[in-house]
Amino acid sequence: ELSKGADSVSICLSKGLGAPLGTVLVGDAEFIRLAKRARKRCGGGMRQSGVVACMGLHALLNNVNRLEEDHRRAKHMAEELFDRGFILPRNGKVETNMFFFGIPKESNVTKEDLTKRMWSEYGVMVGGGYSKGGEMFRLVTHMNIDDEGMNRCLRGLVTICKP
Repeated sequence: ELSKGADSVSICLSKGLGAPLGTVLVGDAEFIRLAKRARKRCGGGMRQSGVVACMGLHALLNNVNRLEEDHRRAKHMAEELFDRGFILPRNGKVETNMFFFGIPKESNVTKEDLTKRMWSEYGVMVGGGYSKGGEMFRLVTHMNIDDEGMNRCLRGLVTICKP
């Protein structure tokens, strides 16, 4: 249903699924032929790719069901930030384990200070520089983030960005 109408789909096996690397690319035979050709032109050959495929298969067989936890955490975080005046696209509506947010307008913290302080004071990496002007930040929940980590991140963002 999600990919209905698309002629190709790329699924990342890292992030929420926990594989160290890997992507599944789906499309018709001609599309896959062209994708393989483009990969080789860019130097994308890999030795021991069976090991990587095995890790990806393990992720698909063992970690898909737990994605719901990541989605729940991301949704909760987005709702909390939206309620506290943070800027969120789509009025804070989140459907996956990733969302973007902006610092509240009344906050005095700079985007550079936010990323530095989140890491140094809370041990949380927050990626910034998204959107025109680089004003948006990206948060991604994954299998290595539990409820305590989610709450620590929320506490840090709210504390650092308070007016």
